[in-house]
Amino acid sequence: MEELQKALSDKGLTLSPVPEKGRCLFTTRDFSPGEAIVWEEPYVSVPNKSSAKCEWCFASTNLKKCSACHVVYYCGNTCQKSDWKLHKVECQALSKVDKERIKSLTPTVRLMFKLYLRKKLQDEKVIPATVLDNFSLVESLVSHMTDIDEKQLVLYAQMANLVNLILQWPEISIKEIAEKFSKFSCNAHTICDAELKPLGTGLYPVVSIINHSCLPNSVLIFEGRMAVVRAVQHIPKGTEVLISYIEMAGSTATRQKALREQYFFSCTCIRCIKLGQNDDIQESAVLEGYRCKDKRCSGFLLRDSGNKGFRCQLCGLFRDKEEIKIIVNEIERISEKASFSLSNGHKKDASVMYKMIEKLQQKLCHQFSVNLMRTRENLLKILMELQDWKEALKYCRLTIPVYKSGLVRLRKPTGH
Repeated sequence: MEELQKALSDKGLTLSPVPEKGRCLFTTRDFSPGEAIVWEEPYVSVPNKSSAKCEWCFASTNLKKCSACHVVYYCGNTCQKSDWKLHKVECQALSKVDKERIKSLTPTVRLMFKLYLRKKLQDEKVIPATVLDNFSLVESLVSHMTDIDEKQLVLYAQMANLVNLILQWPEISIKEIAEKFSKFSCNAHTICDAELKPLGTGLYPVVSIINHSCLPNSVLIFEGRMAVVRAVQHIPKGTEVLISYIEMAGSTATRQKALREQYFFSCTCIRCIKLGQNDDIQESAVLEGYRCKDKRCSGFLLRDSGNKGFRCQLCGLFRDKEEIKIIVNEIERISEKASFSLSNGHKKDASVMYKMIEKLQQKLCHQFSVNLMRTRENLLKILMELQDWKEALKYCRLTIPVYKSGLVRLRKPTGH
């Protein structure tokens, strides 16, 4: 612990326990907006399974498959050499696994397998261990095993059994491996590129110490495989470093639900303690609710006492819930068709349908609505892929006022 504190102190940070929160990371000097607070290479990482990627850098071009295990790809000699000490041992084990079991090797199972191999190689001093890069940091992460339901525990046990069969290390129990899977669920991060496209999963034990806030002072981004936590505002000395674990574009109730389901806690940040207050009700209605029927009015709707519809809180105009239901059903119908077209590579057809959805949402949603914003972001992405730059610029400009409003904050690009 003393060595860890010394290493963090050199970076202008310190670890301090806080009641009901556990370990927290605090600053011991001021940090400026944009300044890197923490930067960390993954203890272990794996590319996702959506398409072939380099095991080391996640590149998707010039790939060659490992001729021995037929599981891992590399984009060149540099990445292969960087990963060789670990993959040499992994490759020998994977080469003995039958083809049917190889098909069951999900990225999460492979991440666990690599975790134990890296620990073994560090114990044997084949791979050097440092104060900020060692297995004990992984051991100190919270697992929340007592909070997990029986169905999830069974799944972890099945995955642990597969890891155990591949490792064939009798000293490690299935229960121990299952607990590590629970730690992955709460602490692993999705590694994204500059466009927030998921590339893989990594375990960053130091970054995982940082706690959540729905009003964070820092943001986690990725520069290649490296996780970098940067200040998004001036952070004075003695302040806790905070990032967001979840998508922040949502109501307090939506955010709290996401945190409880994945991370087993309720947020008590400045933004969340307003739950149920007038400001929070208005923000939730704007982000996820409906707009006034009168286009000249900027009011938001709340459910009418008679439960037959919604009433504008600014001008008092009533809006029938059946009218809203018809529009919602039509949006859902077109959304299914748009998703199907997109998944089949029909981008032009999908863009036409998303524009239809946008038109319907404009009748229903506030200008700062999360749903409307996501539709426009989908259109922006599709139009960029179609190289329709003029239209793409139009939708880019439409999303900017939403972020500037402060109601929707830039989302964290990873799943904590």
